[in-house]
Amino acid sequence: VQLQASGGGLVQAGGSLRLSCAASGRHFNTYAVGWFRRAPGKERELKAAISWSGISTYYADAVKGRFTISRDNAKNTVYLQMNSLKPEDTAVYYCAARGHGAYGSTPDEYDYWGQGTQVTVSS
Repeated sequence: VQLQASGGGLVQAGGSLRLSCAASGRHFNTYAVGWFRRAPGKERELKAAISWSGISTYYADAVKGRFTISRDNAKNTVYLQMNSLKPEDTAVYYCAARGHGAYGSTPDEYDYWGQGTQVTVSS
C-alpha cells in the first residue's frame, strides 16, 4: 500500500482545511487509517483515526469537536476535515495505514506511511 497525503497549506486561525490520504494497492478498505502530526520540537502524535469500515473513530482531545475523519473506500481515500484551526495545529500531518481493521494509537502500530503535508496556521 502506498499513501499520498495532500491538502495542507497556510491558513489563518479560525479557517479550515481538508486533508486527503489517497491509497494505491489492494485491500485498502480493510486497513485502519490514522492521521498523525509532528509539530516542531515534538514527537509524532495520533490526532484522529478510523477503522476499516468507518464505523469507529478516534480523536485526540486537542482536536475533538474541530476535526472530522472520514473515508470513501470506493475511492481508496481517507479525509481529515479540519475546522476552527488554531496556531497550535501547525505541524506536518501524516496519514498512516494499519494492516488491521482496528486503529492503533502509536506510530509503531502502523505499517504504511504517507510523505506528510505541511499545515501552517497563522494567528
